[in-house]
Amino acid sequence: MKRFLPFLMSIPLTALLWAGYSVKPAEGPPEGLAPEIAAALLPEGYRVVDDGGKVYAELWFRKDSPEDGPTGEMDVTWDNVPHGTFIGVIRYPNGGEDRRGQKIQPGVYTLRFSFYPVDGAHQGVEPSRDFLVLSPAAIDRDPKAAPGFDELMDMSRKASGTNHPAAIPIWKAEPGDWQEGLTQMDEDWVLSVKIGGTPVSIIVKGVNLGG
Repeated sequence: MKRFLPFLMSIPLTALLWAGYSVKPAEGPPEGLAPEIAAALLPEGYRVVDDGGKVYAELWFRKDSPEDGPTGEMDVTWDNVPHGTFIGVIRYPNGGEDRRGQKIQPGVYTLRFSFYPVDGAHQGVEPSRDFLVLSPAAIDRDPKAAPGFDELMDMSRKASGTNHPAAIPIWKAEPGDWQEGLTQMDEDWVLSVKIGGTPVSIIVKGVNLGG
C-alpha cells in the first residue's frame, strides 16, 4: 500500500516504541481453541502492549502458506488466497475494537481472510479490499473449512454483537517495502509479519473510521 511507505521507511521501529504500543513474543497458542485450530498455529505469537505494559492483543498465525492460486478478485492485494481461508487467531484479554469502533468483548477469535463487497456502501473504506474477519473461537473449529461470504459474516456478527461483522485490515506487502515488527502509520498501529513466507501488514490498533 504505497500511501504508507514514506512514513514506514523513514522511522525505525525502536524510535516508535515510546509512542503508544510495542510488540513482544507471545507463547501459545491460547486456551479456548479447538485442537485442530491450535495444531495449525505456530507456537510463538505476537503480544501488542501499551506504554504501561497492558496487553491490548495477542496474535498467532498459521504454520503453512494459505495461498492457493489466483482468485480473480479485483483490488485485493493478497489475490491468491481464497475467501474464508483460516489465517490465525487473536486474543483480546481486555477487549478490543475494530475500525468501525465496534467493541469486541474479551476472548479468543479466529481470523479468516475476506474482502468487502464491491458496492457503494463500502467504496473507499480502505486502500484495498483485504480484511481479516473475526469469529468467536468457540464456533470456528476447523482450520480446513472455507465458509462462504454470508456464512462468515454471520459467524463474525457473533464477535461484534451487531449487524456488521468485526474485521481488521490486512494487505500483502512488497518485500522491498516491508519491515517486520510493529510500526505506527499515521494514527494506526500496524503489525508486519510473514505468513507462510509471504510478507503482510495488519492494522491491529487503528483509528476509528466510524460508518
